[in-house]
Amino acid sequence: MELSHLDAKGAARMVDVGDKPVTRRKARARARLEVSDRTLELITSGGLPKGDAFAVARLAGIMAAKQTPGLIPLCHPLPLSSVQVELSPGQGEVVIEATVSTTAQTGVEMEAMVAASVAALALYDMIKSVERAARIVEVCLLEKSGGKSGHFRRETAVD
Repeated sequence: MELSHLDAKGAARMVDVGDKPVTRRKARARARLEVSDRTLELITSGGLPKGDAFAVARLAGIMAAKQTPGLIPLCHPLPLSSVQVELSPGQGEVVIEATVSTTAQTGVEMEAMVAASVAALALYDMIKSVERAARIVEVCLLEKSGGKSGHFRRETAVD
């Protein structure tokens, strides 16, 4: 199998996407933060000492998606059309889903995963004074569309 980010000598390189067609591309990623019931109640009731944890995490995820090429060395800078970060409290967890879209020559999978990851980290930062044992247990690509490789959807749960 040939790896596109390696040259003939095995050195890392940025892939030339100049000849690829511009298409509409979208990716959705998830991160999960496991928390205690007490912490979940503080998050959802607005009782955290630092304030609105969901608002901070959502904004952090959006900002992070826009910074992906500065964080992941071989990512192309992309004109992002949309970044959405949703946080959903569940049974002992908060599920973070990030959806990113663009019209470009390469996809936005990394931007979606960076957005979900950083939103989870920001949420941890907001709750660490009440629960240091919280943990981020999952970051994964859920779905992507557009481009030569077409549509991908994760069929199985990740733990």
